[in-house]
Amino acid sequence: MADIGAGGLMVGLFFLFLALRVPVAFALGLSALAAMWQLGFGLDLVGDLLSAGIAKFSLLAIPFFILAGNLMGKLGIADRMIRFFRVLVGGLPGGMGLVGTVVCLFWGAVSGSGPASVAAIGPMIVKSMEEDGYSRAFAAGLVSTGAAMSIVIPPSIGLVIYGVLAETSIADLFIAAIIPGLVCGALMLCALPFGRVRNATATKALSPNPYPGLSYGAALWRSFMDSFWGLMTPVVILGGIYSGIFTPTEAAIVASVYALAVGGLAYRTLSIRGLYECLADSAAGSSVVMLVVAYAGLFGWVVTVDDLIGQYSGALLGLSQNQWVILAVIMLVVLIAGMFMDAVTIMFICLPIFLPVMRELQWDPIWFGVLIMVNLAIGLITPPVGINLYVAANITRLPLEKVARGALPFLLTSLIGLAVIAAFPGLTRVMLP
Repeated sequence: MADIGAGGLMVGLFFLFLALRVPVAFALGLSALAAMWQLGFGLDLVGDLLSAGIAKFSLLAIPFFILAGNLMGKLGIADRMIRFFRVLVGGLPGGMGLVGTVVCLFWGAVSGSGPASVAAIGPMIVKSMEEDGYSRAFAAGLVSTGAAMSIVIPPSIGLVIYGVLAETSIADLFIAAIIPGLVCGALMLCALPFGRVRNATATKALSPNPYPGLSYGAALWRSFMDSFWGLMTPVVILGGIYSGIFTPTEAAIVASVYALAVGGLAYRTLSIRGLYECLADSAAGSSVVMLVVAYAGLFGWVVTVDDLIGQYSGALLGLSQNQWVILAVIMLVVLIAGMFMDAVTIMFICLPIFLPVMRELQWDPIWFGVLIMVNLAIGLITPPVGINLYVAANITRLPLEKVARGALPFLLTSLIGLAVIAAFPGLTRVMLP
């Protein structure tokens, strides 16, 4: 066993633990502890490494963005947003499919978590799409894919973590990801014609106007006023970051306070019980992410000490003289990893190896970060561990296999989006100064 080295032992044990269905955080921690023992380091070092892994100011954005997203979902803001977009674009070709896509993309600018987005807006969108003649599986696939874009469209928890690991401006990453996120969303619309199935449960199309008796203009104005404060959320968050009023980390706190103000003062939907549920859900979600971050830091320390970074980075650079071949290999590795691991784990394991390659080949770190996020978003809808699919299957009461089949057209459009962003790096620089 000593012949494979401590790093090789750690990687092997990690995948063994995953195969045994050990939770990812503990698989990272246990495999790292075994490697540290082989390297001769005592357990007294573990506490310092764990605390150092999470004691970063930028990571404070994660729990607050999760809290902001939960508050927005619980306080009725999603209902009002769906009504507004239903009036605005529901009458166009595609109907509620178009509405669902737009709402998912907009919600990505409210919540940085894909699974949380599926849970918050999925039931309403799936129900409305089914009434409008779409199959339930297709609607679940659309919600799963649109919500996956939450990791791309700012504010994104994934971009926060990438910015920390790559030592790149998180504010620039947020702004750079807007156009690529919209490109992926626009490509989703190409799949809508394949989901319309008129059947006995959808005898007539859902009316795009939820206000009977009002004209289009009057209904649009009423729905806009009802949802105004919710629609202002991304304006407040991104406007504050882009103008320099606050940092992305401070923006997460501002978003949470803003959500509380909207729910308590504007919509009056905030209750003590609702606030407690939001805080409890956010604490649970944040603890899972931060536990992975802490143990991934331990894992990454062993990778550095045993020089796995140098070995694997050198192997990547030695694959070919063609940069596109190396990029294709990196994207393929992330795609395959996304089938089995969550986005946070993939970043902490793979980025320490990929970032030196990026720097050696002089790739734009902003573009590379956005490209990685799109790739990780695809992982949220690819079995067997596509977590968005599991959440969508739970809310629709459909087997996972049916939801996965419903997501196939959107998986194809997402892969096309990945290729477009890879081929045109300038898309990430459109909105940067």
